[in-house]
Amino acid sequence: MNAPPLTILVIPGDGIGREVIPAAVAVLQSTGLPLRFAEADAGWECFQRCGEALPLETLDAARAADAVLFGAVASPSHPVAGYRSPIVRLRRELDLYANIRPVFDDPPRAGDLRARRVDLVVVRENTEGLYAGRERVEDGGATAIAERVITRRASERIARVAFELARARHAARSAEDAPPAKVTIVHKANVLRETCGLFRAVALEVAQAYPDVQADEMLVDACALQLATRPERFDVIVTTNLFGDILSDVACAWGGGLGLASSANLGERHALFEPVHGAAPDIAGKGIANPLAAIGCAALLLDHLAHRAPLDVASDFRAWSARIQRAIRRVRVAGPHTPDLGGNAVTSEVTNAVIAHTLTS
Repeated sequence: MNAPPLTILVIPGDGIGREVIPAAVAVLQSTGLPLRFAEADAGWECFQRCGEALPLETLDAARAADAVLFGAVASPSHPVAGYRSPIVRLRRELDLYANIRPVFDDPPRAGDLRARRVDLVVVRENTEGLYAGRERVEDGGATAIAERVITRRASERIARVAFELARARHAARSAEDAPPAKVTIVHKANVLRETCGLFRAVALEVAQAYPDVQADEMLVDACALQLATRPERFDVIVTTNLFGDILSDVACAWGGGLGLASSANLGERHALFEPVHGAAPDIAGKGIANPLAAIGCAALLLDHLAHRAPLDVASDFRAWSARIQRAIRRVRVAGPHTPDLGGNAVTSEVTNAVIAHTLTS
């Protein structure tokens, strides 16, 4: 390939991020696609070393890169003067307003009473809501208040992402009996009448522009129950920031748990991909971290970069993304498995198995 390389900024972060992100990079390198990798520092340990959780040079490099591959952050559970979560700040600084969390179940094993086809995506508004950062303390510390911010602009653009995604997912299904494209708008407008009321109204307005996509709505508590008991009823779920954070964690139980969950943070100009599992300090440095979530991020990254790659190689990016996803599914079913999945494999063995399947699929 003679296409100029696209730049991937690699931020391993803390804990097992330093183990699983190199695994994802190794898989990307095995494709032979025109990619260039640069590395930068961020996270709690970075803050302890230099007083900045997200150094300015890292933020500048993220702005300049074609995509960011982010590992994990081991944020302290107590307030620390001067510390701000680097991933939250990156989402805001890069306006990564759409958090995309796909969930798919493995092919059911014989006798599995849960046998069902789970293939859904949670689309979460990523910049406002209760995560807008508007908190204050009153009454001399006796009262803590958080403001929930919902805007028409953010609601409209996240709804459009969801409906476009549902349309694209339907177009990619080859089976004639494939289910129709559907978006479920999730809210709590019966109680949060102004904030969720605005989100609901705007999302339903957007739905009118997509007559080929079914639109329904559901209260968030009902959605949580349905995700736990009937996940196959969902295609694309769109919701607000906090609700999306929680519901995507519930949904990922059908995809093997948080240790296997991948996510994309997308904006108009920038994109960041991160596994959901966190820094896992209890196993960091032992070489047994499961790399499949980070490798899943690599597949999402390639699919996204297909829109930025030159036309003569865009199809190659999509093809390699699909091959990596097939390889992940094979390893999830047949192994090797790290201890979190009941096996005794190390990170490198799982990584090598994915690469082998990717190159031969």
